[in-house]
Amino acid sequence: MAPVTTLRGSASTQSGSADVDDATAQRLVSDLVDRDVVTLVPAGRVLVHEPSGTTFDSTTQLAVFHRGWTTGRDADTEGE
Repeated sequence: MAPVTTLRGSASTQSGSADVDDATAQRLVSDLVDRDVVTLVPAGRVLVHEPSGTTFDSTTQLAVFHRGWTTGRDADTEGE
């Protein structure tokens, strides 16, 4: 498993989330939880993106991150 990195709200991370509204983020994160890509950690009130080991305290940040992570992973796969 990758080292855990925690991302919290900041101007730099929130500016990239403008294209993901709360409802879209909730649906995406719910789907990722169902597929075991994201783990909810109730005690810490965080979401863990399992493939990267990155934790989030915001569904919107996680949704934006996952979209970028998936795009990067797909680009790496196409380049091989």
